[in-house]
Amino acid sequence: QVQLVESGGGLVQAGGSLRLSCAASGRAFSRYHMAWFRQAPGKEREFVARISWNDGRTYYGDSVEGRFTISRDNAKNTVYLQMDSLKPEDTAVYYCAARYMGLLKTTEADYPYWGQGTQVSVSS
Repeated sequence: QVQLVESGGGLVQAGGSLRLSCAASGRAFSRYHMAWFRQAPGKEREFVARISWNDGRTYYGDSVEGRFTISRDNAKNTVYLQMDSLKPEDTAVYYCAARYMGLLKTTEADYPYWGQGTQVSVSS
């Protein structure tokens, strides 16, 4: 089992950058696929990015491709989301999620472990 705590959210102007962090505690962090999702007010939770546990392969949602970068540091039990060229429509609560090994997934239901979320607000 793994516990997740996000940090790094805040208010930024359009075009700016933020880096989110997700610190994991528990065993075998390096064996978890990690992902970021987000949820804007009145909308369903949306897949943002994922990174595999074994070879570091990454995959992004269409709305963030080319602007966001997911990475991980297994020595620090941390996964990051670098967000550049932010837009007002990126405003949401961002959640870190974990899935133990197995197949790579992009669906919310396939990730059993979640953090509490961190708010990102982008002003125009």
